[in-house]
Amino acid sequence: MNNLETIRAKFDELSACVVIPTYNNSATLAEVITDALQYSNNIIVVNDGSTDNSEAIARSFPQVQLISYSSNVGKGWALRKAFLYAIEHQYKFAITIDSDGQHFAKDLPAFINKLEEVKDAIIIGSRNMDQVTVPGKSSFGNKFSNFWFKVETGITVPDTQSGFRAYPLELLKGIHFFTKKYEFEIEVLVRAVWKGAKIESIPIAVYYAPKEVRVSHFRPFKDFTRISILNTVLVFITFLYIKPRNFLKILFDKKKVYTSLKNNCLIQMSQTSLKRFQLPLAFL
Repeated sequence: MNNLETIRAKFDELSACVVIPTYNNSATLAEVITDALQYSNNIIVVNDGSTDNSEAIARSFPQVQLISYSSNVGKGWALRKAFLYAIEHQYKFAITIDSDGQHFAKDLPAFINKLEEVKDAIIIGSRNMDQVTVPGKSSFGNKFSNFWFKVETGITVPDTQSGFRAYPLELLKGIHFFTKKYEFEIEVLVRAVWKGAKIESIPIAVYYAPKEVRVSHFRPFKDFTRISILNTVLVFITFLYIKPRNFLKILFDKKKVYTSLKNNCLIQMSQTSLKRFQLPLAFL
């Protein structure tokens, strides 16, 4: 069995799928799907209301499971739809990869190998943000996001804005998300950690096309505003609910430990006293 066959087998053993959300990325979508199909046939494409021929491209691949709707809602909505679909179809893990050609399918094996080691963590593909091709707004946005993520969870992560991730779907069940656009990728991280998920990072390659041909649907003013509002809400929840809740958990856990130790000591003392009492009786 060669390396590709091994990875394909691992995808099936882990019940893992690849999720590709897309909106008007017809120039790169076919290549992304083709590359991903080398590693697995478990491919879910979400057409988020594209007005180009993205849907037709996805339909041209018979292996692809397509979710499509007419109105563009946002990347977060596309991912939420994909996760629900994946759970309904018995997948346990979903690896998300962008359709704009920024990510490389050759990194999928690294996610699969990491999932074999850690099954209760969201695994983030960490980009090298020091590359000269990285846009300034992306570098700033990543640092901004990393800072607030640490405030909200206490965890330091090198790249909270990477869209190349592996999600354990079981940990997302029962979380009612409220964001629909780019800010969802912050919300899902924070709220999954609040629910007990771990965060792991692995290095990935990244490609930023030249500015004149780069396709980006990120709108700096609107999307940064949404992200800022989300972080404001999450910070309030962190200090008004999450931190007090965690403190009480620790406090009660300590009380449980103390009570357990106390009870065990009392039992042992009682048993010792009983033996001492029984010993003289044996000579009567």
